[in-house]
Amino acid sequence: MSEIEKIRIQESLQEILQQVVELLSKHQLVEGLVHKQDMPRHDLVETLVHKQHLAELQKKLDELHSADIAYILEALPLEQRLQVWDLVKVERDGDILLEVSDAVRESLIASMDSEELLAAAEQLDTDEIADLAPDLPHDVLQELMVSMDAQNRAHLQSAMSYPEDTVGALMDFDMVSIRDDITLEVVLRYLRRLGELPGHTDKLFVVDRNDNFKGVLSLERLLVHDPEASVAAVMAEDAVTFHPDDEADEAASAFERYDLVSAPVVDRSNRLVGRLTVDVVMDFIREESDSEMLSMAGLREEEDLFATVWKSIQNRWTWLALNLVTAFIASRVIGVFEGSIEKIVALAALMPIVAGIGGNSGNQTTTMIVRALALGQIRGSSIRKLFLKELGVSLVNGLIWGGIIGLVAWLLYRNAALGVVMTGAMILNLLLAALMGVLIPMLMHKLGRDPAVGSSVMITAVTDSGGFFIFLGLATLFLI
Repeated sequence: MSEIEKIRIQESLQEILQQVVELLSKHQLVEGLVHKQDMPRHDLVETLVHKQHLAELQKKLDELHSADIAYILEALPLEQRLQVWDLVKVERDGDILLEVSDAVRESLIASMDSEELLAAAEQLDTDEIADLAPDLPHDVLQELMVSMDAQNRAHLQSAMSYPEDTVGALMDFDMVSIRDDITLEVVLRYLRRLGELPGHTDKLFVVDRNDNFKGVLSLERLLVHDPEASVAAVMAEDAVTFHPDDEADEAASAFERYDLVSAPVVDRSNRLVGRLTVDVVMDFIREESDSEMLSMAGLREEEDLFATVWKSIQNRWTWLALNLVTAFIASRVIGVFEGSIEKIVALAALMPIVAGIGGNSGNQTTTMIVRALALGQIRGSSIRKLFLKELGVSLVNGLIWGGIIGLVAWLLYRNAALGVVMTGAMILNLLLAALMGVLIPMLMHKLGRDPAVGSSVMITAVTDSGGFFIFLGLATLFLI
């Protein structure tokens, strides 16, 4: 999709959202006026007005895709969100719950009773129910499983048994498998009897009599080869396969690398157990990207834009507390050199520059390392070269930008020694930033922690305290 198409879609969604907000405002305004009027048969008139305006809104919602309704719900305050949610057709509840963010889903589920939740979940496929299961009340989930047949119940239990960041948690069971000892003509007749194929079906999975995976038959090969040819003669045996225990991010990288639309999932005995599709992989990549962005900002989880003040505070306090501690440490570093600052007031004006540039440089390095770790591009043999490369980049940047700011300091304060100290402090702090920018995410990865979580906060803390100490320390040694 081109950037122009993305902009048009976004503009269209904004227009739809604006229309929904206007309809809600109009409804509330008219309803408020009618409610205040003293007239015969007041209740009947109020009911008619209520239905008249909500009917127009419901008609608008019926025309929208589930993903667009999810976008609207996420952009509305809680009261209006629940008002719109009540107008959504029951058979669409499940699809919309899958589309909204976790935080908004929580508010919608809280407004639904057990019967509504059960009806919504029953409209979904087994793999989709597994995605929704963590947010469903226990009694609803139990009742849902009782209502399933044995095969779907087994599939649901299997999907729920895998951690959320594995292929098993993402795979679905709606796939077409064929035997390797039949002809393409038989396959075509079989597909015609099915009537329709599962979404994102670009290939059929070939198995033997015991459901052992043998290869894949693409729809393209099925259509262009002789119908009398056997599946075994036409299929591709070198297909990309995944195991349920494989890491989801590795599978996502494989989908990107090999331009996959779907791929088989096999167990350790090579039996076909499910498939992975590009739409699910794209959703996972988006969620991971959002999670990483939130983590780097110090947020523990995705936050409902219109959450309560207390809930937002709970989500944000952890890293703010850590920031307070690091800021206090930085202030104590400055306090050690109060005497130097009193003698040369220019130091107070210049030291934020050293710390700020160091923080930016460290965050650049950290971002590159976190991305490389996520893509599996860093190996033991390359770590040393990586360190040397980042140190080299920081050294050159320090010489260039440190020289420039040193020259500016000399011109501003007519003090050549101050300019030299400024240049030296800039070089040393950028080297420190490079060292920590590589070391911190690598160490967190080694300890099994997400290197994206709070790395920027930690880097900024080190470069702030380190920058102040280096600059003020050099100034004390050579200027006082």
